[in-house]
Amino acid sequence: MENIWLTLFVIMVVVGAAVTDFRKQKIPNILTFPSMVVGIAGHSLVHGWQGLGFSLSGLGLGLILLLGFYAMGGMAAGDVKLMAAVGSFLGPLNIFLVFLMTAILGGFYSLGMMIHVLGFRGMLEHVGGMFKTLFLTGRIKLAFAGNAESEVKLRYGLVIALGTLTFQFWFWIGIG
Repeated sequence: MENIWLTLFVIMVVVGAAVTDFRKQKIPNILTFPSMVVGIAGHSLVHGWQGLGFSLSGLGLGLILLLGFYAMGGMAAGDVKLMAAVGSFLGPLNIFLVFLMTAILGGFYSLGMMIHVLGFRGMLEHVGGMFKTLFLTGRIKLAFAGNAESEVKLRYGLVIALGTLTFQFWFWIGIG
């Protein structure tokens, strides 16, 4: 993505999403849908029909990559829409790389949160229970009880932001 304005915009989008996800456990449509329009319009204006196809295919792949997790109860719709919005800026290949980064970072994030709240043994028991639930019901339960009063919920918008920012950093220094 050679257009610096589109790059800066997608960075602002993911940072904004991370902040709202952290504070309110929600990624609002007022952030995701206009971002999709900016990604599509920006690439279309710069590259014409080819830019439109690039952006729409990135949006579609970003949506598809997380839709299954949403359908199984593993994440919220805002996370899926955020990945689609990021895809509209990065295109299909790059959104797939961001997806891989977020999957790895998300795994470490969830394990770290479980160890912090439940301890190492509790984390092992919870992960075993997750696989049992997945096997028996076909659903993924990512939230876990930290104590009797609260339930810890993972904020995947933070991870999508971190994956996107990591990708942008690698892209800028020439690794990607």
